[in-house]
Amino acid sequence: MGKRRSHCHFSPAHAAWGPEEGGGTSHSGTKLGYTVTDVPPWYLCILLGIQHFLTAIGGLVAVPLMLSKGLCLQHDLLTQSHLISTIIFVSGICTLLQVLFGVRLPIIQGGTLTFLTPTLAMLSLPNWKCPAWTNNATLVNASSPEFIQVWQTRMREVQGTIIATSCFQIFVGFSGLIGFLMRFIGPLTIAPTITLVGLPLFESAGDMAGQHWGIAFLTIFFIVLFSQYLKHIAVPLPSYQRGKKSHSSPVYLFQMFPVLLGLSLSWLLCYVLTVTGVLPAAPGAYGHLARTDSRGDVLSQAPWFRLPYPGQWGTPTVSLAGIFGILAGVISSMLESVGDYYACARLCGAPPPPEHAISRGIGVEGIGCLLAGAWGTGSGTTSYSENVGVLGITKVGSRVVIIAGACAMLLSGILGKVGAMLASIPIPVIGGMFLVMFGVIVAVGISSLQYTDMNSSRNIFIFGFSLFAGLTIPNWASKNSALLKTGIIQLDQVILVLLTTGMFVGGFLAFILDNTIPGTQEERGLLAWKQSHKGGMESSQLISKVYDLPFGIGTRYCNVSWFRYLPACPRKLSWDKRMDELKAARQKTSVETSLERNSEVGADTPISTN
Repeated sequence: MGKRRSHCHFSPAHAAWGPEEGGGTSHSGTKLGYTVTDVPPWYLCILLGIQHFLTAIGGLVAVPLMLSKGLCLQHDLLTQSHLISTIIFVSGICTLLQVLFGVRLPIIQGGTLTFLTPTLAMLSLPNWKCPAWTNNATLVNASSPEFIQVWQTRMREVQGTIIATSCFQIFVGFSGLIGFLMRFIGPLTIAPTITLVGLPLFESAGDMAGQHWGIAFLTIFFIVLFSQYLKHIAVPLPSYQRGKKSHSSPVYLFQMFPVLLGLSLSWLLCYVLTVTGVLPAAPGAYGHLARTDSRGDVLSQAPWFRLPYPGQWGTPTVSLAGIFGILAGVISSMLESVGDYYACARLCGAPPPPEHAISRGIGVEGIGCLLAGAWGTGSGTTSYSENVGVLGITKVGSRVVIIAGACAMLLSGILGKVGAMLASIPIPVIGGMFLVMFGVIVAVGISSLQYTDMNSSRNIFIFGFSLFAGLTIPNWASKNSALLKTGIIQLDQVILVLLTTGMFVGGFLAFILDNTIPGTQEERGLLAWKQSHKGGMESSQLISKVYDLPFGIGTRYCNVSWFRYLPACPRKLSWDKRMDELKAARQKTSVETSLERNSEVGADTPISTN
């Protein structure tokens, strides 16, 4: 019998696993170092958590920077730094809520780009357009009351709109409506939705990497080298255990930290090239954004300590003009998050999320948007697809790692200098990292088709058409937005956001076609999708271990007479069903034991040649 690996002792010896000795197996058949319920040693949790934080930093920084022009802040770098610190801090809070009380999968929460389009559309309305003098850097005094009033009134309007729309997401989640809809969503809906999370981002990832292709390709080279070519190489590190002398233990660092190592080496090289003057200092020159000081002197201006708090920009206001537009962003964000839940579960060795977990996940994301609006991040929060990609590369799916990453976010959000320093990561480095991460997401989406019958012309049509339409329609809508105008501003914003969101277009078409075109349950992949993680009593216990509420909350409150009917509460099997599953599991074990015994007897019995 093989020994079962323990995670109780914090020593590098417990990290001495490799491709052939993982702590578990993901449901895609890939060996995992640590599954979702495993607890790695504390030092691995910290390092892997920082890696997830640094992976998300590109999206976290991009949101306030892209929003700064609409808020009239393009020439106020210090306030931009405060916005970055705020969104990092709130993302840490939302991540903790999601991992502990939401869907309970190892998934990072952060500012969402789906809110940006309607937000910028709202800020482009005549009454919210920035005054002409704010576009001139020589006329802007960032500390003047007049300038502060200009950008804070716009921020308060954005805050109020996000808070209002977050209530809709909270209702959809905790009412169980999203869980009810998931009964009709199968692999043919999930596959194009997840795939279209990564595919439409090729342009933005290419633009970021294209600021200096040499630095971007170097980042890609490091990540691919560490995650694919050197993952079998163990690095001996000093270790100490009670009762043993100091010794070295093999640790597969390259497999666990490819993104962190690749990003750090590229970042260090950019710093050296900046100090030595190799990279151009002229803002308009090619390669300037690869410099670590391209963000100016924001590092020296940022305070060492600054605690973000709700209402720091004033009391939020709200108007009907922006609600409908941002509501479309909320719908797109929810659909993306559901796809991320399934992708994350596949990569971290967890069963597919049940309805109650999905309902809690969407509801907690709504609470996250409420908190983001109260703190004034300028955006809502959603699940980060790029961090799901990190799970596929590192083969570490422990949610304790994400908790450590959330704590790193909270600390960085409070320490202003840390946030300003992280904002100096060169854009080409982020672009190179995104090329790898989003490629993994696209592959995970396509891999969902393994449950379906891809020899069926029906399934080929649904997936191919939905995927192609999810690329074509948003591209046309973004270039011909004038043709979509109805004369009603709010309706125009809703139509534009929905039609320019590829994951919504592709996922919606796949959902409609898969549920209306005739096809058997087996052909659609619904049987294999539901049964892929069925294993009798053991599977039920695994689902309960992964998705039930922590600290005994599910046992203490969800068994109360009226609490058990809440959609967000885990469903407990009845006694009869538990006994049936246990009986089936025992019968299965008995049959397997009998077959093994018969095979051993057959192997030991001599065969007569007469």
